[in-house]
Amino acid sequence: MNTSRHNDHTLEARLGAQFTVALSRQADGLPHDVTERLRFAREQALSAARAARATVAVPVAASGVVMTGNGTLGGFVPWWQRAASVAPLVLLVVGLLMIDRWSMREQVVAAAEFDAQLLADDLPPAAFSDPGFAEFLRSGPTP
Repeated sequence: MNTSRHNDHTLEARLGAQFTVALSRQADGLPHDVTERLRFAREQALSAARAARATVAVPVAASGVVMTGNGTLGGFVPWWQRAASVAPLVLLVVGLLMIDRWSMREQVVAAAEFDAQLLADDLPPAAFSDPGFAEFLRSGPTP
């Protein structure tokens, strides 16, 4: 048991005992009809407390269902809830892969256009051996 809970219960027990002593001292001077109403009210409160304890204890003992702090039943998480928690990660990875493929395709298309323009031009074969032309090819197209 947690020590703070134990201390809270001890404090409640002491406070209850003090109230009981104080009320018992004052009860001797009360009229008979008031003491009977108090006795009846106390019996009703005790029976209501017993009924509340019985209704709380029976479902837990009978079914074994225990609610945890996150609202799941005894740690059981349905498959659709697990899938829903993984879905954003899967969508992110798929999106990144699609962006990578798209950018790769755009680079290939740009290089193909450049090569097509270069090959469509009228160039003498000697131009391909010229160092300046090789530098021009490495620098890329100019707009």
